[in-house]
Amino acid sequence: MKIRHIANAVALAALAFTGAACAAESSTVKLKIVALNDFHGQLESPGSLRALPTDPFATIPVGGVDWVAGYITDIKNKNPNTVVVSAGDLIGATPLVSALFHDEGTIEAMNRVGLEINAVGNHEFDEGKDELLRMQNGGCHPTDVNSCQGAAVGTPVPFEGASFKFLAANVIDRKSKNSIFAPYTIKEYEGVKVAFIGLTLKETPTIVTPSGVAGLGFKDEVRTINQLVPQLRDQGVKAIVVLIHQGGVTPTSQALSTINNCDGNLDGSPIKTIVNGLSSAVDLVVSGHTHQAYNCLLATKKPGHLIPVTSAGSQGRLLTEIDMEIRKINGSVKSVTANNIAVDRNNAAITPNADLQQIVNNYKALVQPIANRVIGSITADLTRTPSSAGENAMGDVIADAQLAATKAPKFGGAHVAFMNPGGVRADMTYLSSLAGEGDGNVTFGEAFTVQPFGNSLVTLSLTGAQIEQLLEQQFVGCPNGQTFNRILLPSAGFNYSWSATGADCDKVDPASIFIDGVAVNAGDTYRVTINSFLADGGDKFDVLKQGTNRLGGAQDSDALEAYFIANSPIAVPTLDRIQLLP
Repeated sequence: MKIRHIANAVALAALAFTGAACAAESSTVKLKIVALNDFHGQLESPGSLRALPTDPFATIPVGGVDWVAGYITDIKNKNPNTVVVSAGDLIGATPLVSALFHDEGTIEAMNRVGLEINAVGNHEFDEGKDELLRMQNGGCHPTDVNSCQGAAVGTPVPFEGASFKFLAANVIDRKSKNSIFAPYTIKEYEGVKVAFIGLTLKETPTIVTPSGVAGLGFKDEVRTINQLVPQLRDQGVKAIVVLIHQGGVTPTSQALSTINNCDGNLDGSPIKTIVNGLSSAVDLVVSGHTHQAYNCLLATKKPGHLIPVTSAGSQGRLLTEIDMEIRKINGSVKSVTANNIAVDRNNAAITPNADLQQIVNNYKALVQPIANRVIGSITADLTRTPSSAGENAMGDVIADAQLAATKAPKFGGAHVAFMNPGGVRADMTYLSSLAGEGDGNVTFGEAFTVQPFGNSLVTLSLTGAQIEQLLEQQFVGCPNGQTFNRILLPSAGFNYSWSATGADCDKVDPASIFIDGVAVNAGDTYRVTINSFLADGGDKFDVLKQGTNRLGGAQDSDALEAYFIANSPIAVPTLDRIQLLP
């Protein structure tokens, strides 16, 4: 009898323990957040990722929207409470397979991937507010017949628009004073509310063509987020996620082995300054813009309070898998852990989405006759690798093409052309692409990938003194406020020297500025060609807005094509147009 009582007691104790364990397990909600950023319409694989920063030969193939979808499906299978989010630049600066159709294919693909929220980035504004609203709401482009290709690719007609939400907490219509999209969205999981705030960098007007942001205002990121916290609290929300298109840089080369590093702790980066000013009510920041992969813990304005800050590189090479545990009793966040993962196309455990691959293939079939057309050739790789002075070969060639297109008096009478480095989006490689055009040959698709914005050329008059001011505005410390040195790429025949130790706004030696071997005189007038983005003061080159006698020209991509047709094979230019003084 005694033994039976003991056995019963043990059984009851075991039941009590099991019940307590179950109660403990059910006291929290486990949420998975899958994040990406800076996808830039990369429907196909962008190539490979190094395994180690020091080994260029050990790589894995990554990306492609069909594989992105496969990875997201696999993650969702682990937890029904999963949300897929993006920190901006989903569209804009995209490959031809997306750009030719105004990025409709990217929106359609992301609908099928399961994206639920996208914070606007600067490139969402490349074609202006009305076009961005069309991306959300659907409908055909008002003038371009390449729009609404659903019948050919297997998607609805007219263009369906995004089934996910664009968020723009700090972007307002100046007339109405309202945000152009909702500032946040609140989602509920097992009775617990989670808020997602979405916004872009406040400097967006300085890096987007003025027509793209006409009539819009961009507010400070920290003030915008912190002002929303009380509103969310009033709605019973205690779990807050920020999706922001602003980021940081680590000194480590990007590779599979480093994607979860936080080398340098993002010191000196805009995102660190932003996070340091945030309310401690924010639990997680998903960032972007800099195309870097990092996984950090940064302090908010509350001393000792650290939160995860993540970024998943760019172009669908990586995803960030985030686990958030939230207390049911009060909705507060118990823990957050994040992990960047590579979208490895060799992973046998992942099944790529065949339906998405078919849609992409159908778009490719439409674009291939244009993309695969050979426009010229090169003798070796044209890369964006900079010299010590900041010059690079690919940018030099673009500047040469723009000068050639505007040198004749009837097209502008240009003496010099400058290309902004951020507009040079890819290298040109000597080896044949998958299109099979042959080694050394350059296709229109490759040239478009290098320069995908569709800017027009503008030739204007500047004095020699204004040209010197333009050069000074390249450097951090001049009143225009560059956050890093932004070296313009000049056309052949233009030369100058600068010193890294020179005083602010006095780094360039005026006596070193030459055009075609003749010293530039401060009082003389010269004709200068730039793209329409720069002509309106883009990238903080304000002096260009003072240019007079403006003359519009060809599209930048047409100028590059014409230059290749007329001058191929194009040799790699010697990087001696800009000199860095010791």
